[in-house]
Amino acid sequence: MINGTGAKIIGTGHALPEKVLTNADLEKIVDTTDSWIVERTGIRERHVAEAGTPVSEFATEAARQALEQAGVEAKEVDLIIVGTVTGDMKFPATACLVQAKLEAKNAVAFDLSAACSGFLYSLQVASALMRTNSYRRVLVIGAEVLTSMINWQDRDTCILFGDGAGAALLAPAEGQTGLIHSRLGSDGRQTDLLYNPGGGSLHPANLEPVAPDFPTIRMEGREVFRHAVTAMTKVLKQVLEEAEVSAEEINLLIPHQANLRIIEAVGKRFGIDKEKVYVNVDRFGNTSAASIPIALDEGRRSGRIKEGDLVAMVTFGAGLTWAAALHKF
Repeated sequence: MINGTGAKIIGTGHALPEKVLTNADLEKIVDTTDSWIVERTGIRERHVAEAGTPVSEFATEAARQALEQAGVEAKEVDLIIVGTVTGDMKFPATACLVQAKLEAKNAVAFDLSAACSGFLYSLQVASALMRTNSYRRVLVIGAEVLTSMINWQDRDTCILFGDGAGAALLAPAEGQTGLIHSRLGSDGRQTDLLYNPGGGSLHPANLEPVAPDFPTIRMEGREVFRHAVTAMTKVLKQVLEEAEVSAEEINLLIPHQANLRIIEAVGKRFGIDKEKVYVNVDRFGNTSAASIPIALDEGRRSGRIKEGDLVAMVTFGAGLTWAAALHKF
């Protein structure tokens, strides 16, 4: 087994909007049914932020919980990375806003954009910077308010997404614990399968005239599903092989919570028992970069993840991007 990257998760937290939007609620605003949504996605409800609520609010609360759990003060944090595509503003970075709210005055802060892969991308970047820059306390946050870019008349996308944030606090690993191995991947040739065309330099927000649905998510669902299963399976297999770890040794698999059928397909390809595959997509929907850290925190606080457990994480997102990581607690 690979000796590891020198980084270990010592605290986790997550935060969600209070408002819950059920499938029954969606039936009132778009042509869909609860049974149609559950059959195709496994989603039953999702948390939705009130209009105008900044993603930094959830990111900061998740970070506070991670710090409290680890017994670390904000002033001890050396680095903050926020994986998000729904930052409070185009600039400054949401990580800088989180830094200010936490009063983490000694931290370096920046955002990372990799869509649903944002947390695992940030995790690998953080571990690399810990090795090369001597950072000892690093906050890695995945946070999204994806409902801010939803077309609520498009039933193929509006049923999928929810809002929230999850955070992990990293510290130097000791012994055979911590982040053992991780891999990232991307394919920019497939950008047209999942994207948001509005608000960037290609199509500025002040462009006139602007169609009501212009700055919203566009997705080719079937193609995304196919690529997701293939890429997630491939990158997880690569990480396990390179780390010389078998699927049987994994205590828990946390896949990106995009769609229950994708989750089940990946687990089935590795022959992992359903009991070892973490699922909360039914309660939260697809929270993009927040989905894995939310699940991590739930798992740790519920006792699903125990000291000594080997946890595999795998994700897929727009870009196209994908990533997998192994962590021993």
